[in-house]
Amino acid sequence: MIEKSKVVCFSGHRKLPQDCTELQANLEKAIVELIERGVVFFGNGGAVGFDALAATTVLRLKEDYPHIRLVMVLPCPPEQQSSRWNDEQKKRYYEILDRADKVRILSPQYTSSCMLDRNRHLVDNSAYLICYLREHSGGTFYAVGYAERQGLKILRT
Repeated sequence: MIEKSKVVCFSGHRKLPQDCTELQANLEKAIVELIERGVVFFGNGGAVGFDALAATTVLRLKEDYPHIRLVMVLPCPPEQQSSRWNDEQKKRYYEILDRADKVRILSPQYTSSCMLDRNRHLVDNSAYLICYLREHSGGTFYAVGYAERQGLKILRT
C-alpha cells in the first residue's frame, strides 16, 4: 500500500494561456518542492491542457529525480477519452501514456460520471493537489473544492 503522504495529484483547466512560461515555472517549482518533501507518486488524469503540461513536466523532471513515478489515472479507455481531440493532442497524450510508469483505467467505457469519478479517485488517494484554477465552475473547480473538503494540501499555480 502506498503512503498518501508520498502522493500528489493534478487538476487544471483544459484551456491554458497563450504564453505558459509563468505557469510552467510555477508548476515545476511546486513539483520540485513536493519531491524535496518526499513525494514520489504523481497522479494525473490525462486530460488536455494542464494535465498534459503537468505530465510532461514530471517526465522531464525524472531526468533529475529518477525515483519519481508518473501514474496516469484514466477515466475510461484512452481511445474514448481522446476521441474528440485533435491529432496533435492525441499524439502528445499517447506519448505521455507510453512514458508513464503506470496507467490505470477506472471504467471499461465512457460514462456520464467517469470524469468526476476519476477526479475523486485522484483526490482520495493523494495528500497534495497541484492545481491551475481560474474559473468558478467545471471539473477543476469541483476537484479543488473536493480536495479542500478532504483536507489535501493545495498548491496553486
